[in-house]
Amino acid sequence: MTSFFAAGSRRLDRARPQVMGILNLTPDSFSDGGELLAGRKIDADELLERAEAMVMAGATLLDLGAESTRPGAQPVAETEEADRIGAALALLRPRIDVALSVDSSSAAVFQVAAAQGADMLNDVRALQREGALEAARDSGLAVCLMHMQGQPRNMQDNPRYSDVVAEVRDFLAARVEACVAAGLPRERLLLDPGFGFGKRLEHNLALLANLDGIAQLGLPVLVGMSRKRMLGEITGRALRERLAAGVAAAVLAVERGAWIVRTHDVAAAADGLAVVAAMREGG
Repeated sequence: MTSFFAAGSRRLDRARPQVMGILNLTPDSFSDGGELLAGRKIDADELLERAEAMVMAGATLLDLGAESTRPGAQPVAETEEADRIGAALALLRPRIDVALSVDSSSAAVFQVAAAQGADMLNDVRALQREGALEAARDSGLAVCLMHMQGQPRNMQDNPRYSDVVAEVRDFLAARVEACVAAGLPRERLLLDPGFGFGKRLEHNLALLANLDGIAQLGLPVLVGMSRKRMLGEITGRALRERLAAGVAAAVLAVERGAWIVRTHDVAAAADGLAVVAAMREGG
């Protein structure tokens, strides 16, 4: 295994699990929609304060999203998404010395992200929108490919699988092949099985239990389960009461091959993953 993964100009240690903090620049994200907006504009002070707090708490990546992908979410105009991402990167890049990721599926947003100093693109549609693969390739940035059955507006209507682990693995493998064929090197790719994206609880649990099957594709694996419905279904707890379950899920995922944990609750996730790292190094 390569010792470091290059995300833009940042080098991330492959030997230790990494924490990605979530910064949603949206009015309607399921957990924190509207918290970083003042009207329809970014609240610059709040964004910078939260970003700095996440870095202090242990985040080595921050993920900026300007279009909600929660179940039932409606699309955002590409120009509005690009404007929010551009403004956020212009604010954060000179002040934040960790990898900055952009959560988008838009070729135009990818171009803005690259121009404004982002290090990584995080696409829930795995570069399937028109022009997205080419824009991601030309950006020179790292790219995370995620599996999603359906689209955000309908993905939880009635998701079905014969073998969710095999189907997710095969989809991601095919997307990797498409990227490489288009000139986007494997060395720039990461994979995300897409917990909660077109999946019922039984599908999510099967993926978590068999996450090593995704890791066997030989690329870094990113997971995001923070505060999600699956944790509420397991524990019966409300959205803001799922911290302990989220940390447990993160630790189980890393034990099964995940490398990056995407979370709203950076400090708690970082503590949980510090225990995993210490056990590996001292065991």
